[in-house]
Amino acid sequence: MSTVLPGRLTADFDHSLVVFVIGMRINHFHKVGKWLPVARAMGPMLAELARNPQSGFLGTETMLRDLRTIVLMQYWRDFDSLEAYARDREQKHWPAWTAFNKAVGSDGTVGIFHETYAVSTGAYETIYGNMPPFGLGKVAGLIPATGKRNEARSRMKAATEG
Repeated sequence: MSTVLPGRLTADFDHSLVVFVIGMRINHFHKVGKWLPVARAMGPMLAELARNPQSGFLGTETMLRDLRTIVLMQYWRDFDSLEAYARDREQKHWPAWTAFNKAVGSDGTVGIFHETYAVSTGAYETIYGNMPPFGLGKVAGLIPATGKRNEARSRMKAATEG
């Protein structure tokens, strides 16, 4: 369990980034042989990315939506880095994607999804009150939400001013 940081903090980040939301939904719990390999595939990919700072992967946050749905919110330097990893046949994603299509395909036992958002500098803001490091703040580091970073509009403007 992470330590709660008291007070109001904001992410120490003022660059453009890509937010990649990816996940899976178990549609048939009893078909463990179909969904367990999908669930197990993400950990090795994240470890591979974390070992390679040049990949453009900044970090991730994992969440459970309900008993069936796992969601990861990933932060990337840019879309080109994300796409390069996804298409690289020498990395872990490509064989995992191929295995998913072969084992599950469109049979309905496991649902997968992703959404990609390219976010320009100054087009986001963050606030964390009495939280352990989370999300972009966990990835980029945290600073007090004081002075020009005290209000949402000011945090948005501060991101463009640096």
